[in-house]
Order: sequence, then C-alpha cells, then structure tokens
Amino acid sequence: MPATVTYKSITMSEGVSTSPGANKQPVPAHKPFGPEDETALRESLKRCSPSTFEAAVQFRKTNNAEHVPAVVIGVIERFVEPDLRVKLKDADDDLRLIEDLGIDSLTMMEIVILVEDVLQMSINNEELRNLRTVGDVKTFIDCKIRGLPLPKPTKFLPIEHIGTVMPIQPPFLFLNEASVSSTSANGKYKITGQEFFLQGHFKDNPVMPASIMLEALGQLGVLYLLEGVPTEPGKVVSPQTIFFTGCEGVRAHRICKPGEILTLSIKPKRMKMPLATFEGAIRVGQDKAVIVEELTLTYGFVDAVNAPVPINGNADVAPAAVSEAAPAPTPLRAAINA
Repeated sequence: MPATVTYKSITMSEGVSTSPGANKQPVPAHKPFGPEDETALRESLKRCSPSTFEAAVQFRKTNNAEHVPAVVIGVIERFVEPDLRVKLKDADDDLRLIEDLGIDSLTMMEIVILVEDVLQMSINNEELRNLRTVGDVKTFIDCKIRGLPLPKPTKFLPIEHIGTVMPIQPPFLFLNEASVSSTSANGKYKITGQEFFLQGHFKDNPVMPASIMLEALGQLGVLYLLEGVPTEPGKVVSPQTIFFTGCEGVRAHRICKPGEILTLSIKPKRMKMPLATFEGAIRVGQDKAVIVEELTLTYGFVDAVNAPVPINGNADVAPAAVSEAAPAPTPLRAAINA
C-alpha cells in the first residue's frame, strides 16, 4: 500500500514573484572612488589575492556587476582553509559552503561583513538563510547589486526524495543526490561495480558505458523539469510527459570505473513546451568525462491539483503508513553506502 502524502499549496509569497517591481531590491547609488577609498579597500582586502583587489577596484570605479563574481570568490577564498582553496579554482557554483568548504555560520558572517564593506552594500541577516552554495552567494549578491528580484533558493534533494519524484527507478536510476535551482541542476552518482550491465561491459574489465552516462544526464534533466523549471500558476510538469528525444555534440573524454564518483551538471539552453534542451557535463574529480552540447527532452504541464508538489520538496508521510513505506528507500541508500 503506498504511503499517504500530505501536500500544501504554494502561495505567490513563497516563490519568486513575476509581477513588475515585486520583491525588487534598491540599486545602490554609484559613489565616486578616490585615492583614499582605494587605500581603505586595499587594507580591507590585504589578505585576499591581488586579482580580488583589482576586481573590487574596477567594480567600485564602474559599478559593473561583471566584476562581482571575482570579488565574491576572492573573499570566500580568504576565509577558507588553505587545503580547501583549490576547490574554488574551478569556479564550481555547486560547491556547498558548509559541507565542501567548511564555512560555519560565524565565518559566513565574517564573509558577509567584508563583502558589505568592499561592495558598499547592505545585506539583511534573514536573507542569508537560503545561501547554501557558492553559486547561491554569487547570484544573491549579483541580484542585490542589479536591483533584481532574489531567486528561489537551491533545493538539495536526498536519494529518498529523488526516488519519490522520479519516474525512473532502480536499478536504472543513476542519481545518488542532487541540487536543483531555477537555472541549473547538479547531481552525483557513485559507480559501485554492482551495476547489472557491468557484468558484460567489459569482460574482466568493468567500464561505465557512455550511453549510461548520457542516461544519467538525461535523468538529471528530468529532475530539473520536475523540481526546478518555472511553471505557470496552478500548473506542474507531469512525469508521464517526459521522454528523451535526442542529443548532439557528445564527446567522451575518459573511461569511468567502479569506485569513481560521477559529478553531473546540466543547464537549460532552450525551453518551449513541449521541448526542453540542456547542455550537460560529467566530471570525475577535476577530469572531464563526458560533454554534451545539447540534450533534448519532451515535457508537458498538468493541473497542480492532479499532481501536487510536496511541502518544501519533502513529502510528509502519515504515521500510519510509515511502517509500510520505510523499506522502500533501502536499495537507493545502498547505492551510496556501497
């Protein structure tokens, strides 16, 4: 018997409003930048890299938001432990502040105070609650500077939730965890060596098939459509409408073996119902494994009443159904722990 799930309707105040001027941030006034300001800025950034200082100078002189990402990365780097700073060199927006970079709440406040001083802006503490990744921080500050509405926060989806919402199920589900925002999706999959297809691919030399890696990227695209794509009011994407239609510009750069962790990322390039086209990539550590220039899926909307969205992306299971529903995630969790 399936678990009983409780759903909550989402009000406009809980999402990003699309009405003109709604939730719009005031644009900071551009102040003249003189020699005394440059001296003070150099003192503030004395423990940051020269490139961070130069980017900050250019921003203060021109108010050009294109310099902001370099400033943000440089300030974060200044507070990260030296052995973790190499992770920032690849400018991976999916890097998690706490789990990957070891930034606690007090360190985050130090980062915010320095960013406020360097960029001459004000940040409300309440606005920091949803900043989980480097990309969240960069997008948030960019929106503040440009006076744009703040985006919805990135959703981090554990394996149990992925298994609940995805139409694809084990043993053909190749996502152990994922994060989804309005502009991208990222995921990870560990090749355990127990996958059924590795018994014959290849004899005495198990290698992850490139076609399966493409399938994993496609599954991440499915998850984006279900969890991240902006929809019309009262509408959601139906899992029954999502199918693969094609891919172009595929290049495989390395073989992937059991024990390795695939890091997947996709970004939408074009979206007009019924077609969604993404660009995608898979890496193992810092190495490129697969690049896809275009991967296209079909999708369609249904009324939200017929396909409700769980509260905060997590279904509330009724106590009476817990005993029957609890064993379900076991094979999914096993894939991570293997």
